[in-house]
Amino acid sequence: MEEKQLKMRPYARLLAMLGDQLIKNELIAIIELVKNSYDADASWVKISFNNFRDDFSIQNNSSITIEDDGIGMTLEKIEKHWVNPATPIKILEKKKNQFTKSRRVIQGEKGIGRFALLKLGKKIKVVTRSIGEDIEHVVSFDFSKFDNEYLSENGKEKNLFLDDLNISVISQNPKVIKEEQITLHTMNIIRRPYGTRIEISELKNSWSSLKIEDVYSDIIKLQSIMIQGDAKSDSDFKVQFYKDNKYIALKEKYIEDLKEIINNKAVFRIDNGKYIEGNQEFKFKINDKLKTINIKNPDITGLKIFKDNFGDGGKKLDLKKIRKTECGSFTFSFYIFDFAAKVSSKYKLDKEEKKTIRKHRIYLYRDGIRVYPYGNPDDDWLQIDVDRGTISAGYFLSNDQVVGFVYISQKENPKLKDKTNREGLIEEGNATEDFIALLKIFLAYIRAKYYARYRESLKERNLQELFRTELISKNFLKLKAELKDSKDLLNLVSDTEKKYRNERKYLILRAEITEDLAGVGLSVETASHDIMLMMNKSLISLDSLIKDALHGNNLDIKILLDELQSIRGSLGFVESQLKDIQLLFRSSKLRSKNIRVFEILEKVKRIFDKTLKDDHIKLTINTIGPPLIAKTTDAVLLQLFLNLFDNSVYWLRQIDNDNKEITITFDGVKSVLIFSDNGPGVHKDDIPYIFEPFYSGKGEEGRGLGLYIARQLLERYEYSIDLSTTKPYNIMSGANFVVSFISTEKDNDNF
Repeated sequence: MEEKQLKMRPYARLLAMLGDQLIKNELIAIIELVKNSYDADASWVKISFNNFRDDFSIQNNSSITIEDDGIGMTLEKIEKHWVNPATPIKILEKKKNQFTKSRRVIQGEKGIGRFALLKLGKKIKVVTRSIGEDIEHVVSFDFSKFDNEYLSENGKEKNLFLDDLNISVISQNPKVIKEEQITLHTMNIIRRPYGTRIEISELKNSWSSLKIEDVYSDIIKLQSIMIQGDAKSDSDFKVQFYKDNKYIALKEKYIEDLKEIINNKAVFRIDNGKYIEGNQEFKFKINDKLKTINIKNPDITGLKIFKDNFGDGGKKLDLKKIRKTECGSFTFSFYIFDFAAKVSSKYKLDKEEKKTIRKHRIYLYRDGIRVYPYGNPDDDWLQIDVDRGTISAGYFLSNDQVVGFVYISQKENPKLKDKTNREGLIEEGNATEDFIALLKIFLAYIRAKYYARYRESLKERNLQELFRTELISKNFLKLKAELKDSKDLLNLVSDTEKKYRNERKYLILRAEITEDLAGVGLSVETASHDIMLMMNKSLISLDSLIKDALHGNNLDIKILLDELQSIRGSLGFVESQLKDIQLLFRSSKLRSKNIRVFEILEKVKRIFDKTLKDDHIKLTINTIGPPLIAKTTDAVLLQLFLNLFDNSVYWLRQIDNDNKEITITFDGVKSVLIFSDNGPGVHKDDIPYIFEPFYSGKGEEGRGLGLYIARQLLERYEYSIDLSTTKPYNIMSGANFVVSFISTEKDNDNF
């Protein structure tokens, strides 16, 4: 038996396969070549389109040259590295020092950038001169005799291997790369005696004026227009476009326009943002106000998107089990705009401004250089629009209204790596998943807190005041007084007033029915778990008895009685729960009476007993003076307590505290009830909005109706509910809600 040692010998068509798969298009190809110039410490790059038609369509003699004044290449580097795909030279250099001599962070490392040349054309000529050398080297290869798949040469089929492709190198006295005075647009400069010039001919694909503009647009966004954090701003690195030695005046005016719009029309400007992985917190300035929020803060943990990524996605979240992120620290800035029809005049955008904003998305920069294609108008790398479609549009800011700049670095984020084809980050692994999740969570937090408060402030609250004061009815009276001498007009106004009052009654009735149904829904949702447990327990017992009876088994009377008593107990519990819920039905709400408030609390407590036990929440009830009496209906008080319990339990679940408590104080002397907990409390910025409809501090899990409905129901009886921020009603460290049962209609009867 003879053993052979074989060597891998790839076919030449590997070049075509890699070129098509690794370099997506001409835009990426030119970007890769410009990045190479950046790594070579070039101060300028000149891109020339030669012998193109006026519309930039190509001719037989069209070519593209890319020239720079970088460090150039030695013959040794050409022989050992440049002509060898996947060369490790840059990654080895990075291990020694991540920076170039000009303190730029080395961008490339995969050694496949030269495939960009083959994406552009089949005939390549590279002239390069290294620092300190008196000669230049000319590297030439002409692959035009091969078909696009490298399966034939001059039209004849041939088994072409990669090593069959010859590349010539000539060393000569400097003719191209030499010290001389040159003009770059308006600048007269002395060209350095080193650098690289690449000429690409036998061009592939097609070109147009629009494609040139797209390439230029992306080139000028190669470095961020909003430099922040560790990202290095290199104003000495300039890229200029020429056509037949004439400067192409492609002015990306919308970049400057964007800066102006950001400064004048952004509703929220989030600057100097940073995620600090060691502390697991975000630090940022929002409209020049410094903020810090930990990812274990209830405003964050309450977001469904947080639970989906760092919890089990359910309602309960064990803060002690939240894992550490792996992406590393990073910096960011975001600018939030309002595209809604009704918007403050200060932030109102015209058509052109909206068009400019839509040209930008959320950009990603590594060490100051853009990671493509993030930031392109059609790119949704954070899947914001996907989440808006599959979860809820109201929980997320749209791609259209956010312009962002996120900055990572090789030092801080070594696990965030580019795909080989330069199309974004490698998506596998916790690091990239954490990175994307944190950005989405932060933006969802901004939407739920700051943007929601902003939109709430725009609501026409004067309409509610108008409704309460019945100003329209008063105006009808004035109008009829003015028209008393005109019978026809007076009749018309009277008829309109009558229709208005009927419509008003109808809308009030609909609103009250909606409020009533919301209370029923909450109580059913809370009690249904326990009811189902008891029902299942009863069904299991019944099935067991039926099975024994069908099989003719002798039934022990004692066991039978025990099973029946167990079933009776379960059904009794279900009956009790349903009776309590039944009090919320509209038919039960129509008759007010004097009620001991404590008795209603007992009913709601039974509904929440299991929840309080499961979440280890201690309930304390204090009474002061005589029994607290309210003249209302059972349903109003039931709904009040249901919402207060539901809110407290939710927020207590969001804190990492082994001693969770709810304290309810009945003060019969002052006729007030104080509902307190030791949760995170209500953020001071949220206080003006918590009783407004559809505003919720719970993010997407909140309906924003609980406290609003509680206040509306109490106001029907001239009672009130407020959040206390001062003594003597601040019983505990969290939220302290004060319900006053003092009314001008209060009945003084006691029982």
